[in-house]
Amino acid sequence: MTAAPETAQRVIDGFLQAAAANAQSLADQGSLLQLTAEDGDELLVTADLHGNRLNFRRLCQVADLAGHPRRHLVMQEVCHGGPCYPGGLGCMSHLLLEDVARLKVEFPRQFHFLLSNHELAEMTDHPISKGGRLLNLQFRQGVQQMYGDQAPQVRAAYREFLRQCPLAIRLASRVFVSHSLPDQTDVLGFDVGLFRRRPEPADLLPGGAAFRLVWGRDFRPANAAAFARLVDADLLIHGHEPCGQGYATPNEFQIILDCCGQSACYLTLPIQGPINHPDAVRQVRRLGGT
Repeated sequence: MTAAPETAQRVIDGFLQAAAANAQSLADQGSLLQLTAEDGDELLVTADLHGNRLNFRRLCQVADLAGHPRRHLVMQEVCHGGPCYPGGLGCMSHLLLEDVARLKVEFPRQFHFLLSNHELAEMTDHPISKGGRLLNLQFRQGVQQMYGDQAPQVRAAYREFLRQCPLAIRLASRVFVSHSLPDQTDVLGFDVGLFRRRPEPADLLPGGAAFRLVWGRDFRPANAAAFARLVDADLLIHGHEPCGQGYATPNEFQIILDCCGQSACYLTLPIQGPINHPDAVRQVRRLGGT
């Protein structure tokens, strides 16, 4: 049974409101959201959720944004993964993307959703396959099952929200949060001008700056050091890479977080005060509380 037309319209309207909230958060900052002590005290950040709505709800409880008005929450990568609709056709992760948009509308100043490679794939129809399954197709089938004839309009609203999402967040504590970092930055360099503007169509395609940023998996120390110098940061926080233990520290610059499984982890960082890599690692917490 498909959702009623008025339900689909509420979803569309919600995504457009969330897109406007994204644009307001970034204002004239391009695609990089910069947070200082004026904006808040701390940032709770996590990474790949991939359709796990239970972990999403747990994160919201831990963050308790309503009870902590000077706390910010960052999430990333919710599309593709989790349960399917009955019969196995249609990924239900679009419902988590809808949860994210509602959270942005409820807490426009405190909640931020970073553009990730799976969301970029939905924006540009760049195919992603896993285990012989085309994830984009399954996602589209899920939206179709829920919204029927209004599915194209709903997907268009999804894309408008994603188009307005920040690519990265910089804290006054010299922490830089992005979904990943570009491969071979130490050899090829990287156009950091991307962060001073909204992404152009060419940025989103293979080889473009935004594409390189969210798809890279070059975690060599030399590459991380080169990227950290370019973005003027001491600490890099990413997702993108599956971590069996919920997080990984491939070098002295990076912490990688993973929140889609039972070992899901998150990290709380000061927005203003200094924080080094060892101290940040000690702040990593398991979502289950252990």
